[in-house]
Amino acid sequence: MLTPAQLLSGYARGVFPMAESADDPRLYWFDPPLRGVLPIDGLHASRSLRRDLRRGGWSAHIDGDFDMIVRRCADREVTWINDQLRQLYHDLHRSGQAHALEIRRDGAFAGGIFGVTLGRAFFGESMVSARSNGSKMALLWTASQLSRAGFTLFDTQFLTPHLKRMGGIEIPRRIYRQQLQTALRGQADFGAVQPLAADQLWQEITQIS
Repeated sequence: MLTPAQLLSGYARGVFPMAESADDPRLYWFDPPLRGVLPIDGLHASRSLRRDLRRGGWSAHIDGDFDMIVRRCADREVTWINDQLRQLYHDLHRSGQAHALEIRRDGAFAGGIFGVTLGRAFFGESMVSARSNGSKMALLWTASQLSRAGFTLFDTQFLTPHLKRMGGIEIPRRIYRQQLQTALRGQADFGAVQPLAADQLWQEITQIS
């Protein structure tokens, strides 16, 4: 069984574990030649997404129910999150090194994201959307949170079309590890600042976009 310390050691070396499926108790280490990352200070928000944010009703909440976000992320036909990983993320959350950001629309759950933190690096593990734009809002708020809390690396592991549209890129393993080592030399706290209100986030991303 993998321990939380061993999991963090793997992240520090640039590798991460995944299961083949929820029913497979084994974990496999991955070290892709190209690594997906998101620009913390340069996430792209489409006009329609900015309009939706400005309409109001959106809000972000940190660590209100970490296990619920992980459970929602794993609740799909095909998932790489097995019971061992869920327990590891739970343990890391209890020790302050895993966090979840929940998005609500008019008070109801709309989406979320969770990840592991180490130094000034945030390793985004998975996200979920319960309504239109839920996961996109989670990415916008997470990037804002990371920027204001002093993080320098937003690791997404792989680059999906969804992440690419938001400004995600792939970088070679060598460059990723250089950025990772720089991030590990500092310290940042995901919960050091409160998430922005929706109108504040809109102003922030409008200046960027």
